[in-house]
Amino acid sequence: MDPVFVGKCAQIASVLEVSGHPKPGNVHRTQNFSDMVFEDFLLSGIAIGKTMEKAAKNGLNLSDMPVKWGEIGLGSLILDAVTETDRWVANNTNLGIIMLLAPICAAAGMMETVDELGSKIHQIMKLTTAKDAVNLYQAINIADAGGMGEQEELDVGSDSSLQKLLDENINMFRVLEMSSEWDRLSYELTNQMPVTLDIGFPLFKKIKTEYGVNEATVQTFLTILAEVPDTLISRKYGEEKAREVSQDAKAILEEGGILTNNGLKLVEKFDQEMIKNDLNPGTTADFTASSLMVAYLDGYDDYKSKF
Repeated sequence: MDPVFVGKCAQIASVLEVSGHPKPGNVHRTQNFSDMVFEDFLLSGIAIGKTMEKAAKNGLNLSDMPVKWGEIGLGSLILDAVTETDRWVANNTNLGIIMLLAPICAAAGMMETVDELGSKIHQIMKLTTAKDAVNLYQAINIADAGGMGEQEELDVGSDSSLQKLLDENINMFRVLEMSSEWDRLSYELTNQMPVTLDIGFPLFKKIKTEYGVNEATVQTFLTILAEVPDTLISRKYGEEKAREVSQDAKAILEEGGILTNNGLKLVEKFDQEMIKNDLNPGTTADFTASSLMVAYLDGYDDYKSKF
């Protein structure tokens, strides 16, 4: 795929995700947090465009040389995108989105369709390097992501961890694999993107055709939340609370979610309850963005036909 197209898809997915309204427990077009506002996320989504284009370009340039896919530089790309975001906004608005979109963009640069995207991403991830892991750690520290990467071994907050990654040649895939038991985003990146490709993307594509972008965004968000307990909530409040929130989302979907009048009222109420109780399904928002990204990549043939 054309790297320019891929970079634009990343920007589009990012700004549409945050625009989803009412997306329970998250910043959206009518709801800000005290430390970050809707416009921060718009700025963040635009800011990553050139880096995501570069990821696709790196993938394109190396597409015929699998032995060199470790040179794509996923860690450096993630660090660059986080650094650029940090120039425009004061808080971590998009680390998870960047981590998901960077490998998607690299793989998209190698392909003309989204078929077998998961397996291509998996190959790229497995060939990441220890330097990629170091750059990922630096990106996490810049973003100051609450709880991400905190573990007894190879803690991102430990200066000795960076040298250990290099000394023991521990690549980015392995680092994420170690976190995958308790962090859904890490699991996603080391298991061929199951939430994005099997749940979010096909659902968004279907509902967008039948209803529209906003309805598709919110319904995709609710469905992912219902099926996959949110890591950010479990990190703050425990697994039981995360499962409880997922059950609440499931009950709303049984009433139609945002696609019915009664369901919409329940979504609006759920949104305010989540905000009141400081429950922010941030990982679910990340998965929603990656799902939208793949859906817009899937429109590549239509994009090309207009030139």
